[in-house]
Amino acid sequence: MRKGPLAIAGAAAGAEWGTLFGTVRDRLLAKKFAAVPLATAATALILLFSIVQHLPGGERFVTHIGVVKAALPLDVSLLRTPLSLYVPALDLPVWGALAQVFVVFGIAEIVLGRRLTLVVAYACTLAGTLFARVGVAIGPDHMFGFPKWVAHVRDTGPSAAVVALAICIAFRCRAWFTAGLVVALMVGEALVLPNLAGLEHVVAVITALLIAVSVEVFGDFWPRVLAGVGAAASVAAAASIEVATEAGRRRSAGAARA
Repeated sequence: MRKGPLAIAGAAAGAEWGTLFGTVRDRLLAKKFAAVPLATAATALILLFSIVQHLPGGERFVTHIGVVKAALPLDVSLLRTPLSLYVPALDLPVWGALAQVFVVFGIAEIVLGRRLTLVVAYACTLAGTLFARVGVAIGPDHMFGFPKWVAHVRDTGPSAAVVALAICIAFRCRAWFTAGLVVALMVGEALVLPNLAGLEHVVAVITALLIAVSVEVFGDFWPRVLAGVGAAASVAAAASIEVATEAGRRRSAGAARA
């Protein structure tokens, strides 16, 4: 008996996403929201930053602790990069970022583990940040260069991390069609809209593939190394908050003396 189109589509979906669906479903049934504390915290941070940056004086505060631009000194960019992942764009609806982060971070937390999820998110965000600096430095005469004004564009948000995690999830679950589709969409975006965000997404895809292959080849060695990177990212985030707080105190003291 020949199978109908729906049966064929169902079989294909099961082969592609069956393992992923079963893993996520079992964990959520067992622990509910306790299964995804990282995704919950990341979503809450994005919502918090979205609210704060629309308050009087809030945009300046968020800028000082979490907004990255290629024009900034490298050390400042590195300090702000961990928090920049959670700073949504001012001109885009925040609900899109909230939904992306909660769903993709949640699945990644279950499938990849909390530690590797953080490392992939931060490493791919950092790769995009560094790529923007290189692009501005080499200039628009090169294929991957940018004009000087791009150095002053806000480079924040979770989109690069979301793309990278989607690649790593698909790689871990052997969902090859999904992985290929994500890669094709990101490359197509960069070709159709060759802007900073589009090219950073391609950089995130390349970085994610390198991490996924490295973890497959080297087993537990790289997760231990990457755990140290995650710890360093946490320290950098704490340091960026401290730097911003100290700068605020100095400005307040200077204003008082004036």
